[in-house]
Amino acid sequence: MNISIICSSIEHPVNQWIEGWIGKNQEEHTITLFREASELIGGDILFLISCSEIISKEYRDLYKKCLVLHASDLPDGKGWSPHVWQILEGKEKITLSLIEAEDNLDSGDIWHKVLVNIPKHSDFEEINELLFSAEMELVDFAIKNFETLKPIKQKKIKNIVVYKKREPNDSEIKPDMSIKDQFDLLRISDPHNYPAFFKLYGHKYKIWIKKNEK
Repeated sequence: MNISIICSSIEHPVNQWIEGWIGKNQEEHTITLFREASELIGGDILFLISCSEIISKEYRDLYKKCLVLHASDLPDGKGWSPHVWQILEGKEKITLSLIEAEDNLDSGDIWHKVLVNIPKHSDFEEINELLFSAEMELVDFAIKNFETLKPIKQKKIKNIVVYKKREPNDSEIKPDMSIKDQFDLLRISDPHNYPAFFKLYGHKYKIWIKKNEK
């Protein structure tokens, strides 16, 4: 099978899992990782994994199927960085949805969903391991069921949550608040690319946490 993947940023932590998946499956399939739609060459399946651009029908039509991995229980939780916003809401279970790509953001037919438990004590790397491993399992599911699966239309529900794109200021820690009250924000902030920070005495300080190994 000829498979393409778009992951927009080379710095996104999911790349480690994508590259590992490619390494395990490259003998059985022809797999190419791209960064933007203009690079696409066509094939059987296009997977959009942490893709920040809307892929137009022109490019989607180069493939038999174009599938999106999205970390919310669609149709609720459309938009950007959904697992981050949900953890900040206090959720300990995140639904991953595998859907068909459409012009309207996160509106495509649903192929499959899986539930991922995110313990309250999980740090950034542990959260990634849980979520991104599950995403690769959804990729495997899509390939296995490519010829036979019949997707389901998204339900129409009122008052759905649509998450906004996160900005650098969304990772600001308040020095006068407790660590416990800001723990979720500390643990979802990317320590390498977008670390949490606080301002004090006229200066800005980066801050991140990592669970101490026993």
